[in-house]
Amino acid sequence: MRALFLIDGEHYPPVVLDAMRRVEEELGARGVAAAFLGGTEKIGEGTDYGLPLVAAEDPVAAVREALRRYRVEAVVDLSDEPVVGYRERMRIASLALAAGARYVGSDFELRPPEVHRVPGKPSLAVIGTGKRVGKTAVTGYLARLLDREGFRPAVVSMGRGGPPEPEVLEGDRLEVGSDYLLRALERGGHAASDYYETAALSRVTTVGCRRCGGGLAGKPFVSNVLEGARIAAGLDAGITIFDGSGAAVPPVAVDRRVLVAGAHQDPEYVAGFLGAYRLLISDLLVLTMAEEPMATPGRVEEILRRVEEVRPELPVIPAVFRPRPAEDVRGLRVAYVSTAPAVVLERLAGYLEESSGCEVVAASGNLSDRKRLAEDLEGMPEVDAYLTEIKAAAVDVVTRRGAAEGRRIVYCDNDPVAGGLDEALLKLAREALRETDGGPVGGRGV
Repeated sequence: MRALFLIDGEHYPPVVLDAMRRVEEELGARGVAAAFLGGTEKIGEGTDYGLPLVAAEDPVAAVREALRRYRVEAVVDLSDEPVVGYRERMRIASLALAAGARYVGSDFELRPPEVHRVPGKPSLAVIGTGKRVGKTAVTGYLARLLDREGFRPAVVSMGRGGPPEPEVLEGDRLEVGSDYLLRALERGGHAASDYYETAALSRVTTVGCRRCGGGLAGKPFVSNVLEGARIAAGLDAGITIFDGSGAAVPPVAVDRRVLVAGAHQDPEYVAGFLGAYRLLISDLLVLTMAEEPMATPGRVEEILRRVEEVRPELPVIPAVFRPRPAEDVRGLRVAYVSTAPAVVLERLAGYLEESSGCEVVAASGNLSDRKRLAEDLEGMPEVDAYLTEIKAAAVDVVTRRGAAEGRRIVYCDNDPVAGGLDEALLKLAREALRETDGGPVGGRGV
């Protein structure tokens, strides 16, 4: 195993040399280089560590340069405070994992998530930095865009509530309305799972999969996504889109990745910890909810600055979401049910009235809190229709209630709105097609 040792000048060189020998014996490793992270207390001029030495202006830059120069399978950290702290180590971990190397310390080891190439189709993935950042909405938007442009997409959707065996929904053929979702619920399915949402609202063939757990770098503990990917490879489609789940990443090698982060998130979650790893393996960042009151201009600027520190060349597109009913609701009195925070509900309701010609007489953002949602619905005035996102309690609470009351149920999507977004997404799709047609295969990342 080819190893890069991380060392500092706060340790006496004979101690470091002995430690490197011991690590090589215990891990079965062979040191090919060392990155000098800093510190001068215990070293003198001309100290020889027996390996090519890489140094830079700071510890993270030294590791980045060493990984650029040398192909390694493990980064072994023999450094310590005060040269590197928690933040620096998380950035180093991100660099190592993105390079396909383990990051090993005295009491920890992080391994790059194993990904598998499923031959047959060009591929994109949409991954996120957490739940409720709008990742599935971006996936649906991407699917509709590629469908309009003749790419013939299919989606493989990974969710916490997916089926035990991958399930194919032909969104362009099925009438995935309220009756269909209620029947799916009665069969024991999680009818508000992301793959139902994508099939119903994007009208493309969607393969529903499940996962449980998510590691620090996004590896699911258990999933049936690989099986779903093989099914998708046999579909009559031109390109496959893999939809992640929360911060979990589909365990499939893809040609290009889109990362979705929320401007309302702590910047450390986007560009720190192992958010940095997700930036390093992605080809585009869509920064959603980039408007007040979700995020101040100062917060957006801070995230953009932090992202540039990690990955200066990564394209970043700030975006906002706006609701789009899947059916005509003009002239209807509707109750709008969403996962949107209360601080933006009024704005979204106003947008619906202006863009869709309906009257929003009541709104609730408690779609993911069944108890509060039930209370909200009880207190609502008479409406012609419930207008709801397909998430959380949309089927088992809202759709069931509408059916019992004999009221119309209309499902609603959220479109990302941003200048240059379509062009950036289409660019990635074209690049994926070129790579599959004869260029290098594998995309960014491991």
